[in-house]
Amino acid sequence: MTDKTEKKGVFQKFLDVVERVGNKLPDPFALFIGLAFLIIVISWAFSLFDASVIHPGNGEELPINSLISGEGLQFILTSMLDNFTGFAPLGLVLSMMLGIGLAEKVGLLDYAIRKTILKSPPFLVTYTVVFVGIMGNLASDAAAVIIPPLGALVFYKLGRHPLAGLAAGFAGAGAGFTANLFIAGTDVLLSGISTEAARLIDDTIVITPVDNWYFNIISVFMLTIIGGLLTSRFVEPRLGEYKGEGIEEEDSEELPNAKKGLIAAIVTGVVYWAVIIAVILLPNSPLTNEEGGIIPSPFIDGIVPIILIFFILIGIAFGITTGKIKSTKDATYYMTESIKDMAGYIVLVFAIAQFIAYFNWSNLGTWLAVNGAEFLESVEFTGIGLIIGYVIFTALMNFLITSGSAKWAIEAPIFVPMFMQLGYDPAFTQAAYRIADSSVNIITPLFPYMVIILAFIKRYDKNASIGTYMSLMLPYSLVFLLAWIILLVVFYFTGLPLGPGVSTFLEDRVQ
Repeated sequence: MTDKTEKKGVFQKFLDVVERVGNKLPDPFALFIGLAFLIIVISWAFSLFDASVIHPGNGEELPINSLISGEGLQFILTSMLDNFTGFAPLGLVLSMMLGIGLAEKVGLLDYAIRKTILKSPPFLVTYTVVFVGIMGNLASDAAAVIIPPLGALVFYKLGRHPLAGLAAGFAGAGAGFTANLFIAGTDVLLSGISTEAARLIDDTIVITPVDNWYFNIISVFMLTIIGGLLTSRFVEPRLGEYKGEGIEEEDSEELPNAKKGLIAAIVTGVVYWAVIIAVILLPNSPLTNEEGGIIPSPFIDGIVPIILIFFILIGIAFGITTGKIKSTKDATYYMTESIKDMAGYIVLVFAIAQFIAYFNWSNLGTWLAVNGAEFLESVEFTGIGLIIGYVIFTALMNFLITSGSAKWAIEAPIFVPMFMQLGYDPAFTQAAYRIADSSVNIITPLFPYMVIILAFIKRYDKNASIGTYMSLMLPYSLVFLLAWIILLVVFYFTGLPLGPGVSTFLEDRVQ
């Protein structure tokens, strides 16, 4: 064990300060309730000076409306339920969880993840562990618990250092959380908040779950290669030869016919997407626009229901084959259980929805966006330097607020409209936010899975401490963040699309 009397370095002292400050912050629900009250007070203070702002879209002069007034009280009371039920991300996220949750509860995601790693060729194991970790965010936070110990076990069985495998798995699942080849719950959640924020400037704009899709796809392969190289060329050599006793994974009961179930799920998925593609290719297809394209189109507008049905179908196929689903009651039960897991999110959304609604109604959001943009233009801080500065700011914020959705709900109403005023597409701002939030997750002392991973580390090294953890994960965090910033800069200067019909600048958005 580490000697507690050992003199701490500057970085350790910094982490201690961050931990103390972060621990004093209220939980996210209380935080947003507090922010809502803060908006109420600020709106009143601004109204005393008759503050106003010219709406950049229609030229209308908007006064700062006080929430401490008769009209404000009426808005607070009469809009509270509508703010909650009408909050865009709520329905999107819960709908997606019906499908993804079903696939998870019947064991499909867990089985697919395990077999992908365990059956990987030895020379590809390192890259497979990182790749599966990144793709594991389809199972949300479960990936951070499932994949790292599997990576450690595989490395141990191959005679390699198990902590290198654990680090590779957690780097993918934690630092690479926002990337994926598929549209995941994170895309749905963040795009909903982005839409609410963007409508401060343009009430017709919609940020869809696929607006960062191309960027995410490239990110998956970039991070897989970087993570694999970091593990094999730096982390593992630094760890040296493993001389511990190791620990075998407890035998887990495998579902009967699980292999057949996976095949059934794959076949079902392939058939489903073949049907979707066939419908798209039909003359005058109901899924394409008038010109026969899909950007924009009903297909893009309906991407969430399309993906929802996909996960429901493959989950049912796996469940029926393995015996987990014997009747429609079973399928309903598993979907119900997945929604139960979202109870905390639903409670948090109630507070977030009020905060954003008050911010919008008071016109403080528009005032801050317009004046903030004018200030940045006046000091000529509007180019790629501004974007990189924002990424670094968000990365530092992650040390205080670890919830990605909560942090974006705070930042989006400020930075999305402000950057729109400077000509940046909300999807580009969202991508900048995602790379900062994701890459720094694994070195944030308040990250809830840090304790769990530290416990896994101790299974292989009883003397391990927080220093062991930080020395393992810090290289991944810093290199992932640097690589992602470079990728964002490439998209900025080349105009490559971030997603269908979306690139860096708002003027290039395909309506």
